[in-house]
Amino acid sequence: MIRTIRISGFGGQGVMLTGQLLAYAANKQGLYSLWVPTYGPETRGGTANCSITISDKPIYSPVFRKSDDLIIFNEPSLAKFGDKIKPGGNIFYNSSLIKQAVNPQDIHAYGVPMSELAQSLDKPQVANMVMLGAYLKKTQIFKEEAIIESLKYLLGSKKVSMIPINQTALAIGFEYLN
Repeated sequence: MIRTIRISGFGGQGVMLTGQLLAYAANKQGLYSLWVPTYGPETRGGTANCSITISDKPIYSPVFRKSDDLIIFNEPSLAKFGDKIKPGGNIFYNSSLIKQAVNPQDIHAYGVPMSELAQSLDKPQVANMVMLGAYLKKTQIFKEEAIIESLKYLLGSKKVSMIPINQTALAIGFEYLN
């Protein structure tokens, strides 16, 4: 089993944390993983994307041209990566910011209004967790416990108070795609 995932959006939208969560959760489940971040010239507000490779065997290269799963947080990222997905793959996109129709041929497309759903929690900064919840629901690769443990590890003791709102955001995303 090998799974390639690309996540892209503006800096500050949680692109890197989402990718790290997936890579770390894969390790928690006994899988191999690679996480490769790529930043634009600006940190907050500039473009950011990361590539994650997950496998049940050692991974010898982090490079891939097209991904199995594409998670897109904004329109510029869709323009850049929208055609870099394998036939039969999944694209999850922020329908709060991407208003154009996303219906690539031979691709499963899931629009999730992650920004609006996070705003309904009065915490716009957990929009990435809303999208992650939707991704977890459709792909069923990760166990919830592995994601929560990874979140606790990556947020650390200084941000432990953010765990409950992140769990709520994950649940909202998970329930959004029925």
